Amino acid sequence: MKQKAKDENVLAQNRQARHDYFIKDTYEAGIALTGTEIKSVRARHVTLRDGYVQIINGSAFLENVHIDEYKEGNRYNHDPLRSRRLLLHKKEIAKLAEVKAQKGMTIVPLKIYLKHGFAKVLIGVAQGKKEYDKRETIKKRDQDRELRRKYRI
Repeated sequence: MKQKAKDENVLAQNRQARHDYFIKDTYEAGIALTGTEIKSVRARHVTLRDGYVQIINGSAFLENVHIDEYKEGNRYNHDPLRSRRLLLHKKEIAKLAEVKAQKGMTIVPLKIYLKHGFAKVLIGVAQGKKEYDKRETIKKRDQDRELRRKYRI
């Protein structure tokens, strides 16, 4: 029952990321949002699909994540694709900058959820999969599904 309550707090997930990347490590970060953005996030109007994290001058920014304009926001609405600052410790940002400098590594948002009333984003340090890796993952998943189906009573 506790797991179900935890899943209700997930506002958006990037399922495509687990298909396209090997996730090596994850970090939890806060997001600096405006008033209309947080209302739109709580209404689950978020798309993480093409998002990524960029490190600029010792700060981490969430790029290319689409948060719809809040319907009742009128002239105070936000730009849907603006850069949003991630709230991380300096040591974590330094680690992420080191990883980002390596060839083939990227940082992607995996999900946005609420924790104690605050919006948090789970970001993953990821390495891109090749086409044959993706096929191998699909093959393994299908085999596991067949085994579960076969031994289910």
